[in-house]
Amino acid sequence: MGEPSQVLTLVRSAAPLYRTLGAAGFRILQNVDDPAQLLIEIEYESDAALELNRHKVASDPMVRTFLHGWRAILAGAADMDVYADVTE
Repeated sequence: MGEPSQVLTLVRSAAPLYRTLGAAGFRILQNVDDPAQLLIEIEYESDAALELNRHKVASDPMVRTFLHGWRAILAGAADMDVYADVTE
């Protein structure tokens, strides 16, 4: 993975893109035992907004180009998982 400060800058610069894809907000969490490990938590307004984002990641050329740049910086060390809130 890239330098944590570089990754933080990258994620912060992507905030407008996240918002256009329906994200309500995001948090960047850093592992206190391994500062090079970061977790980005993205919260979406609705399930439909999440599905729109997933579709764009899979098919939109602009989004795919953007993500290609991220992967180059992160040296392939990025994973994306989707979780549902089951707190209730």
